[in-house]
Amino acid sequence: MEVEIPGAAVKESEQQKFALPVDSEHKATEFRLFSIAKPHMRSFHLSWISFFSCFVSSFAAPPLLPIIRDNLNLTATDIGNAGVASVSGAVFARIAMGTACDLVGPRLASASLILLTAPFVYFTSIINSATSYLLVRFFTGFSLATFVSTQFWMSSMFSAPVVGSANGFAGGWGNLGGGATQLIMPLVFSLIRDIGATKFTAWRIAFFVPAMFQMLTAFSILIFGQDMPDGNFQRLKKSGEKAKDEFSRVVYHGITNYRGWILALTYGYCFGVELTIDNIIAEYFYDRFNLKLHTAGIIAASFGLANLFSRPGGGYISDVMGKRFGMRGRLWALWLCQTLAGVFCIILGLVGSLGVSVLVMIIFSLFVQAACGMTFGIVPFVSRRCLSLYFFFQSKSLQFFISTFKLCFSFFKMNTDKTPTSCYHSR
Repeated sequence: MEVEIPGAAVKESEQQKFALPVDSEHKATEFRLFSIAKPHMRSFHLSWISFFSCFVSSFAAPPLLPIIRDNLNLTATDIGNAGVASVSGAVFARIAMGTACDLVGPRLASASLILLTAPFVYFTSIINSATSYLLVRFFTGFSLATFVSTQFWMSSMFSAPVVGSANGFAGGWGNLGGGATQLIMPLVFSLIRDIGATKFTAWRIAFFVPAMFQMLTAFSILIFGQDMPDGNFQRLKKSGEKAKDEFSRVVYHGITNYRGWILALTYGYCFGVELTIDNIIAEYFYDRFNLKLHTAGIIAASFGLANLFSRPGGGYISDVMGKRFGMRGRLWALWLCQTLAGVFCIILGLVGSLGVSVLVMIIFSLFVQAACGMTFGIVPFVSRRCLSLYFFFQSKSLQFFISTFKLCFSFFKMNTDKTPTSCYHSR
């Protein structure tokens, strides 16, 4: 005898599968920051922590650069080229990462890339020339492509009303690694040196810390992660629950949508500037104001650490404006925030005293990072079909702008006595 189950009862039983309320696609309609409920919030925490570890590794060298350059006899040109390489390498990985997310899911794609790049963090401890320094920074930078899998993962787990907050917190707290490493690496270096190692040995041993952290996060993703609310990609594809699409058609529809290119340009001018500052800010304060390495690291860390609340705040504001004014509200919020970031960026190039420079830098960081969060409160709405491709577009433009900004900084540092931030003023 067959028993009919009312539709309402089926819907209720599906809701009970998840700790958070979900929509018809089982995407969470609420974002509970301090929850670790499976699968939505657990995926969130795994994604931002793994992305955080990649930032720590990729930007572990800049805070120790005054020591590394003396040990390896690096010139300003060598340092500038390595800085460009550290973010240029990621563009090749990001091309593959978008495709990998579509084929095997963000869980396997992210963990695989993290494990593949971790050895190059270890290799940093044995480099002995400018060329080897450039190469390890180039290959370590591949790990930053986990940004694509992080944003893809969050957009697969959270619904439209809260996706801006989810992307903002995941990206922002991940980027926090760029500021945290400015504190972590000088501290680890000091501890190792105090134990008895020489300074040229201590900085090499210090790189084992970010390398081990990076590997630990990769294994955590493999053990505890889940691609989609209903399971992992491979099982869903085999069962037919996840539709398959031709990659060529996805690419065609993606590149012919002008909105994706506009957002790519916008993102290049906010996050591109942010990563460029991460690369040079500690060395700038160390040289310009004659500060101790640890002091310069603390000041530099304040720029990246603002991601604790500024980028998530940008995503949250985007969601609020979206609920109140629709997509136009999200767009106007992004325009206003990015414009203010540009204004303070110009001011940063005009000031010369330590106190004012630090203050303006912090204000600038708040707006430029919030603009990043607002950008990814918009990207998921451009095209669901081409979502991973648009994450790649943002990354591609990011690499171009970072390379341009780094070359600009290197040119001014090599040919004049101007400060790095005067590059912005000169434009």
